[in-house]
Amino acid sequence: MSPSPDPAVAGPELVLELAQQLREVVLPELGSHAGRAEAGGGAGGDVTFAVDELAESTLEEFLAQRAPRVAFYSEDRGLVAPDDAVDVLVVDPIDGTRPAMAGLESACVAVALAPIGDGEPTMADLRAGCVVEIKSGDWFLGVKGAGVRSTRAVSLSREADIGRMFWGYGFRGRPARASVEVLAELIDASSVGGGTFELGSATYDMTRVITGQLDAYIEPGPRLLEEVPETRVEFERVGGGAVLNNSPYDLAAAALCLTEAGAVVTDAKGRTLADRPLLGSGAEYQMSIVASANQRLHESLLEQLDAGIERLAFRFHIEGETETR
Repeated sequence: MSPSPDPAVAGPELVLELAQQLREVVLPELGSHAGRAEAGGGAGGDVTFAVDELAESTLEEFLAQRAPRVAFYSEDRGLVAPDDAVDVLVVDPIDGTRPAMAGLESACVAVALAPIGDGEPTMADLRAGCVVEIKSGDWFLGVKGAGVRSTRAVSLSREADIGRMFWGYGFRGRPARASVEVLAELIDASSVGGGTFELGSATYDMTRVITGQLDAYIEPGPRLLEEVPETRVEFERVGGGAVLNNSPYDLAAAALCLTEAGAVVTDAKGRTLADRPLLGSGAEYQMSIVASANQRLHESLLEQLDAGIERLAFRFHIEGETETR
């Protein structure tokens, strides 16, 4: 590889190049049972598989050659930063490791770029974000203030009827009963006239909103913990002692792509993600998210989530009263 013109500064093209390089390394491993071997635990508490380790090694080698003065934060390595770094790449080398190991198409590489300033960078600081589909090679590159480039047509849905909505959500590492309690009315309403999907990758789900294949992606996990703290025991039970929700490396690149495409992106309470820190993976860094193709649908989804949280809180209240009798 030829050296970077300025190893201290990264840009959108480097972000795309890195994402494509990671995809090339992982692609031959799709569907490989050897990739399912566990290789330890990541910084976020999730299981690290052999295919994850392969991708993480490639990430380190790429930056050592192409941009040695650029820091990175990844799911398994955490923050790796030279003393003189001015930029940081937030990288999920495989978002959708389990679909990748199964040979399914819903696995992506996600790379986002932000400057390192005096304070901790936040989602508002993102300058570029790239998502590359591992199986197909299709990619999305969002540049702040400049829109999104993609090998796929950008076609946001105008669907605002929940009963006709096609949407995705994620249950990996989340307690199913609590999660379904919050999403139940949405699942029931759209199960016949629309469609519900658990595809195993937040970035894949979110970029389907850009293509118009899905109308929304919803993941309320951190809101459950915030408003119904009794659920933490269940999160830790399912996560083997860790709380597993979407971290910044899961969402940063896709969120910028969606915003630049004109979609609506907030947390599950309708709050902006702009002030959320980028460099971390513990429960305090994790983010709920609602990504919608249009504002009308977004508002309806938030109303349904409010009702779902109320149902969940009431359930725990009743169970608590029963236990004390």
